[in-house]
Amino acid sequence: MPEPPNGRLPRPSRRSVLAVAAVGLSTALTGTLSACSAASGDTSGISLRFSWWGNDDRAARTEKAVRLFEKEHPGVTVRTSNGDFGSYLQKLATQAAGGGVPDVVQLDYRQISQYAAGDAIRPLDGVIKDRTIRTSDMDQDFLRTGTYKGRQFALPMGRGITGYAYDSAVYKKAGIPTPRPGWTWQDWAKANKKIAALGLKSPDGRPFTGANDGGTNEDVFETWLRSRGKNLYADQTELGFTEEDLTAFWSFLNTLREEGAIAQARDTVQAKSTETSPIGRGLAAADFTWDATFPGYAALLGEDIHFAPVPTTDGRQGTYFKPSMLLGIGSQSRHPREAAQLIDFLLNDPRAGDILGFSRSTPPNRKIAARVAKTLEGPEREIYDYARTMEKYGLDIPPTAPPPGDLAIQTALSRGYQRVIYGMATPRQAARELIDEANRELES
Repeated sequence: MPEPPNGRLPRPSRRSVLAVAAVGLSTALTGTLSACSAASGDTSGISLRFSWWGNDDRAARTEKAVRLFEKEHPGVTVRTSNGDFGSYLQKLATQAAGGGVPDVVQLDYRQISQYAAGDAIRPLDGVIKDRTIRTSDMDQDFLRTGTYKGRQFALPMGRGITGYAYDSAVYKKAGIPTPRPGWTWQDWAKANKKIAALGLKSPDGRPFTGANDGGTNEDVFETWLRSRGKNLYADQTELGFTEEDLTAFWSFLNTLREEGAIAQARDTVQAKSTETSPIGRGLAAADFTWDATFPGYAALLGEDIHFAPVPTTDGRQGTYFKPSMLLGIGSQSRHPREAAQLIDFLLNDPRAGDILGFSRSTPPNRKIAARVAKTLEGPEREIYDYARTMEKYGLDIPPTAPPPGDLAIQTALSRGYQRVIYGMATPRQAARELIDEANRELES
């Protein structure tokens, strides 16, 4: 997922991000990016800050691409910093509150509206229009994932998609066919029951189940909703689902958990990474995940782990292509044009594409993706082929970035379902509480 384990984000303070507006950044946004660049066009002595999150491999690749950019732009120095996902988000929230977002910043899909609304990042429409950043080789529907109130604030750095990591050996043992793009939620439920009926044991001697419980995961709920023709949000100010929708989703999963078909409550709550997820701990045969993180499952669990489509409702797929992460420009950058040039280089230069590869999932530039794909092997090749298969099967266009309150709603959804699985509330009671809290958040 996505990147964060199970698609969940720690919640940075919304107030701290929106506080950026109080330091007068909105005034700085009234001019175009080109007007803010050095008037003379002289780039000597320019220093940019660029921050991102990711593992050591991504860091090494990114550093190499950045040094190539510096070589191509004499006089421009790029100071880089990166960290693990959680600490990165907290640090960025602190920087935003102080008006110090880096010149070029890697953002999560669920941060765009919050940081755009707080004037922490700049609109990019001007530099896209004058082709400082080129988007002609990117899918235009996909670009809307970086928009807020009709303006482009960030550009995808990778095209990700949710899927289903599963143990093919266990599926074969249970007589379950290989999951195909049209398999349904009912098929998924039956598969989990068949696996539980095998009577297998986990390393600690407990019953082996079919899959993790996705009730705390907003990504799984959104997939369920979209497969039924609904959306998580009607727009950037209003929910797109009802109490009935959430009650049905939680009731479906809660029943499977009570029947022993999916993971127990304590194992679902403990899942913070691939290693601590039920499948990672030998407690389950499958887990919802992102294409970018799938190779980690295969590396941890072996060659029997494969990537399958998420279930559908009567053949309608609810998944869609999401940005694995996006790039934006800090609103107080003193060199926004050079920052835009760095973004363009990372997204569109074939040499940078060769270096970065699929370290951030499929490159959004279609030509670069096809070029790099020729070198892929193993799990990386599997997720690339999976994305192409899903594209041919047919997916709805992605929504715009979620509203600023999404992080809080995401946390509330996880907390609400935990109340259900620990017997503190019924699915309907928890759903009603979630709807009320979500509406308050969106109205604030």
